[in-house]
Amino acid sequence: QVQLVESGGGLVQAGGSLRLSCAASGRTFSYYSMGWFRQAPGKEREFVAGIVWSDGRTGYADSVKGRFTISRDNAKNTVYLQMNSLKPEDTAVYYCAAVQWGVGVVTRTRAYDYWGQGTQVTVSS
Repeated sequence: QVQLVESGGGLVQAGGSLRLSCAASGRTFSYYSMGWFRQAPGKEREFVAGIVWSDGRTGYADSVKGRFTISRDNAKNTVYLQMNSLKPEDTAVYYCAAVQWGVGVVTRTRAYDYWGQGTQVTVSS
């Protein structure tokens, strides 16, 4: 059973930084694609960033390119999302997700099989 546990959310001022972590367990994740998504109140869940575990290929939503960086630590089975230059519009619950045999960076929400519980990120102006 795959388990994903996010941490690192919090309250930060605009222009600040946060690093989210997603600890993954229950499988060997070599054949998985991982993603970070976010959902703001009243809005649909949206893709933020993704990574192919086996080769480290990454992809980003246009809204976060140049500000956010996704990475993984194979030894710790952990995926990170480094968020810099945060804006109030980045405020949302952030979710980690995993899909087995994903082809490249997977951006579609419905393609993912496993989800974490989410961590709140609030950016004040």
